[in-house]
Amino acid sequence: MASSISGPENSSRRIGRNSFGLFLKARRSVNYSTNAGWTPAPPYPAARGLAQLPACCGLGTIHAPRILQFFAGKRARAGVNWTKVGDSIFMKKYLVEFIGTFFLVLTVGMTVIDPGAGALAPLAIGSALMIMVYAGGHVSGGHYNPAVTLAVWLRGRCPQTDVLPYMGSQVAGGIVASMVVLGLKGDPTVTPADIKVFPALVAELIGTFALAYVVLNVATAKGTAGNSNYGLAIGFTVMTMAFALGGVSGGAFNPAVATGITVMHIEKAANFWIYLAGNFGGGALAAAAFKFINPEDK
Repeated sequence: MASSISGPENSSRRIGRNSFGLFLKARRSVNYSTNAGWTPAPPYPAARGLAQLPACCGLGTIHAPRILQFFAGKRARAGVNWTKVGDSIFMKKYLVEFIGTFFLVLTVGMTVIDPGAGALAPLAIGSALMIMVYAGGHVSGGHYNPAVTLAVWLRGRCPQTDVLPYMGSQVAGGIVASMVVLGLKGDPTVTPADIKVFPALVAELIGTFALAYVVLNVATAKGTAGNSNYGLAIGFTVMTMAFALGGVSGGAFNPAVATGITVMHIEKAANFWIYLAGNFGGGALAAAAFKFINPEDK
């Protein structure tokens, strides 16, 4: 007799059976782990946002409703792992890069703009980098320099997903530090330095190469793993290169520092490209040199 039922009632039953079967299938396909957060990446923005709310808000083992996990389907393993977006550990790394670069550029501005530290400015700048590397290296790696981030990424020790956030944090730190310096100095009148394009470009390339090369060897190489002198080596590299090449190019060796000294009018905005080209070029060459010299160090 059941087979004789037709029309809307039969259609409704078929839809109900199909929906229930689809729900059971989806339920079997989802791994309800007891770990904090939820790993699948829903393809729909609204469901994705709701599903990730517990992990992003740091609520530990509280999970999103299971019906939201239905939308993940079999695409959970493909694409972006949305549990990492807004994860506190990632935000901490970016904050550390912001703080370290802030103090580096703050030191540059306060020691270079009169009344400053005069001939001892490179010593103060190198020391600032050293102490910030020791302070934040265990959290973010202590790059504080987009060119160093590029070198570490090319060397294979920085996830691609961190590259742009690191660089953005570093540049932001440099800009904020520049504003603070101008405020502390009472909006001083600064005359930008005159530099010659080709010598300055070569000087920035050499100085950044030296810095990135030292970073890769003392902070990422297997042969120097666990050493406690990496901060000193990195800071002294900047100090040495600033003493040696600062009179030629201004001694930035860092696109975030170059941004800062441009905002503070220590260098001309028209020369900004020199720093970008020299700094990123030096970082890329350092990574290539490291990989050529240490092919077994992956």
